[in-house]
Parts: sequence; C-alpha cells; structure tokens
Amino acid sequence: MLMHIWISLRPKQWLKNIIVFAGLFFAEDIFVKSKIFDTSVAFLLFCLVSSSGYLINDVMDRARDRLHPKKRFRPIAAGHLPVWLALLLAVLLTALSMVFAFRLATVFGLILLAYLGLTLSYSLFFKQVIILDVVLIAFGFVLRAIGGTLAAREMVSSWLIICTVFLSLFLALTKRRSEMKALGHQAAAVRDTLSIYSLDFLDQMINIATAACLISYALYTLDTGTVAKFGTRNLAFTLPFVIYGLFRYLFLVLQSNAGESPELALLSDRPIQVCVLAYLATVAFILYL
Repeated sequence: MLMHIWISLRPKQWLKNIIVFAGLFFAEDIFVKSKIFDTSVAFLLFCLVSSSGYLINDVMDRARDRLHPKKRFRPIAAGHLPVWLALLLAVLLTALSMVFAFRLATVFGLILLAYLGLTLSYSLFFKQVIILDVVLIAFGFVLRAIGGTLAAREMVSSWLIICTVFLSLFLALTKRRSEMKALGHQAAAVRDTLSIYSLDFLDQMINIATAACLISYALYTLDTGTVAKFGTRNLAFTLPFVIYGLFRYLFLVLQSNAGESPELALLSDRPIQVCVLAYLATVAFILYL
C-alpha cells in the first residue's frame, strides 16, 4: 500500500517545482543560507500541494485513465489505492502545507493558496476548456516562480513572469500534442479537449510559444534593468543554450513523441542534461564570479 501511495504522489513530477528556485538564483543570493532554507521549504510545500492535486485529479479521472495505455496502471485507476484513502491523504497534505506556508510568510501562504485554488479549478472545470486548459497550466508555473521568489524575500521580476509564461505554455502545448499522437482515436475518450484540438492548431501555437519564449529571454538579457542589476550584458551569451534546449526538446516531441512527460525527457536525454548544466554553469560564472 505504501508503494501505491508513493506512486500516486508522483514524486517524478516534483521536478517541475524546481522553478521555485529561479528567483533566488537570478537574485545573486544563492549562497545566503537563510534564503536557501526558506526557498527549499517553499519547494517542499509546493511538492506536497501538487501531490494532493494529483491525488484528487486521479480520483476524478480514474474512469478515463483506465482507457489510457499508460495511465491505466496508476494505483487509483487500477484499484490498488482506495478512493477514500486518496482523498484523505489529499486533505492531510493540503492542511499540512497551508499551516507551514503561512508560518513561512503570509504572502507565500496566499500564493500557495492561490496555486491550490488554480489546481482544483483546473481539475474540476477548466481542463475541459480548450486553450484555457494550457493557459492555467502556464499560470501554475508562474505562481511557483513568484512563490519561490517571495519566500526568498526577493523582488518579483516582470521578466521572470513573462519568460515562465511562455516556457510553460510551450511545455503544456507539446504535452497536448504528444497525448493526441499517443492516444490516436481514443484521445477524445481520455480527454474531451483532445477531440477539439488538431495537430495543425497545436503546432501553430507551439511555434508561437517557442518564438515568444526565445524573444522574451533575449530581451531580458539585454534589458537596461537587467544590465544595471547585474552590471553586465554577458547574460546574452547564455541564449545559445536556451535555443538549443528548446529545439532539442521540440525534436524529441516531434520525432519520439516525448512531450507527455517533460520530466522524463529531462532525466533521460543526455544532450538536454548537458545543455541545462552548461546553462546553469554559465549563468553562475557570469553572475557570481
């Protein structure tokens, strides 16, 4: 039973919450112990809340998940984890997270509460609404980035919000595309919006999100406020890593249909791993040395 609970919490998905550290990393305060601790707590709390959301989502979608070639093995859909226990765990995780969130900082507690509300509204209503489903996913990432920045007691950058929006839209749209390709004629039975989306429409939106993500990041590196804050224009030299990373991921989506699980692509594709590490090392060298 413990193994089924652990699988239902989806710990591999916690990698998405790493964006909580973005504000701290780009604030040049990554070596301040108190801020590292508070941001790490924020990361953990987002993980707990997101896991409670996954439990609720799996309970609601258990009938549809049984039609999916991979999701049918999820413990709740397969009947290995009782619905009542999954809901009880979701309530306990949410309550525990909220208590510690407001102890960390009131403003962070409000952000986490907003994230919880967004997650629940998505699961209950908006995941069946075309376009709005991917937009809400994107704003979930934005709330993570803002929450981590506030937990570290840093100013929230407009560029952080803009870049996060377009990157998360890119990931959400490629996920929808991969779902359509993987499920084929069963797509509509698993997710209603997949009967409305078309591959051509998704490809158009992916193209827009990709271009917007690259342009917004390029403008961020050259913005006068960024240059004044860091005292350098050298962040522009990190742009090639961003270009390669996005294009490599897009290649995996189109050639291997890897978009259903972005975290698995990050954990399994060596070129993307090298690109991410090179990007982080270059940013650290520019900002901290």
